Amino acid sequence: MEMPKRTPRGQRLVLVPCPYQGHINPMLQLGKFLHSKGFSITIVHTHFNSPSPSNHPEFIFLPIPDGLTVPLVSSGNIIAILLALNANCKSSFLQCLTTQVMKQEPEKKITCIIYDEFMYFSEPVANHLNIPSIILRTTSAANFLARTTVVDLHSKGLIPFPDSELLNPVPQLHPIRFKDLPISPFDTFENFLKVVVNAHDVRTSSAIICNTTDCLDQSSLARIQQHCQVPIFSIGPLHKIATAASSSFLEEDTSCIEWLDKQSHKSVIYVSLGSVASIGEKELAEMAWGLANSKQPFLWVIRPGSVIGSDWTELLPQGFREAIGERGFIVKWAPQREVLAHGAVGGFWTHCGWNSTLESISEGVPMICKPCFSDQKVHARYISRVWRIGLELEDEFERGEIERAVRKLMMNSDGEEIRMRAKDMKEKIQVSMSKGGSNYNFLNELVEFIMAF
Repeated sequence: MEMPKRTPRGQRLVLVPCPYQGHINPMLQLGKFLHSKGFSITIVHTHFNSPSPSNHPEFIFLPIPDGLTVPLVSSGNIIAILLALNANCKSSFLQCLTTQVMKQEPEKKITCIIYDEFMYFSEPVANHLNIPSIILRTTSAANFLARTTVVDLHSKGLIPFPDSELLNPVPQLHPIRFKDLPISPFDTFENFLKVVVNAHDVRTSSAIICNTTDCLDQSSLARIQQHCQVPIFSIGPLHKIATAASSSFLEEDTSCIEWLDKQSHKSVIYVSLGSVASIGEKELAEMAWGLANSKQPFLWVIRPGSVIGSDWTELLPQGFREAIGERGFIVKWAPQREVLAHGAVGGFWTHCGWNSTLESISEGVPMICKPCFSDQKVHARYISRVWRIGLELEDEFERGEIERAVRKLMMNSDGEEIRMRAKDMKEKIQVSMSKGGSNYNFLNELVEFIMAF
C-alpha cells in the first residue's frame, strides 16, 4: 500500500489498549500498521490481560499497575473492572509517561498518545504533559449511535422502558428495536452510563480512529461527524490493514485447519460464541442437536468454562458424538481469521462481536447471529436487516430452528441471496482498501495527521 513519501523521522507513539480481546487486537494491528510507516511504537498496558511482548518484538511494552483485586477480576464484571482501571491507572500512567518524557532523546519524542475509548484516564494525562491524543473506537459507528441513544433516553426518563415497547423500533435508529439497544448486563445501569458517557467524551483529543469502513457504516459515520468537532478516520477492518501476530489469551488449536483441509468447498459451518459469553447445559444440548440434525459439517469452538457447570465438553448430550462421527470437529479455541479465510468454511454462527463480524464480512462468509449482550445485538440487526448477509436466531436456543437456519444459510436456494450479498460485501471492502478507496485515503490522511504534530 503506497503511503506519503515523508517519513515520521523516529516519531514515537504511545498506544494504550483496553485489556479485552476485542480491544487489544485492533490496537496492536493499528500499532503494526503505524510501525510499518516508520513510527516507533510503545504499548502501555495493564497487568490484567497483558499482551505478550514476545509476539511483537518491534514494539516496546511498558506495564503499569492497575490495582485490580482478585475478587473483582474473578467476578467478570466488565463495567466494574473498567471503572476501577480508570480510577486506578491515571496516576500510574502519569508516572510512567513522565519518566519516559524525562529520559527521551529529542529525535525520539513522544508525539502522540492513542488510547482505547474505554481507557479514558489517558486523555487528562496526555493533556497534562502537553502531548496530543487520539481516540481509538473498536466498535461499529452504528453501535456508537445506539449507545448515544441510550444516554439520551435515560436523560429523558425513558429508561427502563416497559416490556410493551421492547419490539418497537427506536426512533431514528432503524432497524434497531428497544430490545436491541446495547445495555450492558454487567453492574448497575448507572455505572454502565458512567462508563459510556466518559468513553464518548472527546475532551481535548485531536481525532478519532474507527475500526470500521464507509461501505458498512457510512450513514452512521456521517451522523457522528456532524456532531463531532474533530476529524474521524474510518480505517477498518484493521486486521486487513496489518496482520499483527496473534494476541489471543487462549491457545489456538491449529489442528482444526488440517480437518478443514479435508472438507468440501464452502461446506463447513464455523461456530464460536466469542471470548466472554457463556451458555447453560440446555442451550448446549440444543446447539449440539441442531448442528447434528442439519447434516452439515461443522467446526465448533467450545471455550473452557463457557458452559456453566462444566470445564469443557463433558456436558455434551449422550449419543451426540456417535451421531456426528467425523462430520464435526470441536476445539477449545481456533485461529479464527485463518478459519474464516479457509475455502471449506461457508458460514459462521457468531455472537456478533465487532471483530468477529468484520473478520467474517472481510472473507465473504455469511452469518448466523446469536447475540448475547451489549453491542452484539446491534450488530446482529445490521447483519440480518441492513446488510442482509446473515440470519438472526431471535428465540431461545431450539434445535429445530438451529437446524433450519444452518440448512438455509449453507445449502438452500432461499439462502443463495444472502450468500451472494456476503460475497459482494467482501468485494466492496477490498475496493475501499485499494488505491483511491475510502480506507486507503483515510490511512494516508491519518499518517499525515500524526506526522503534523
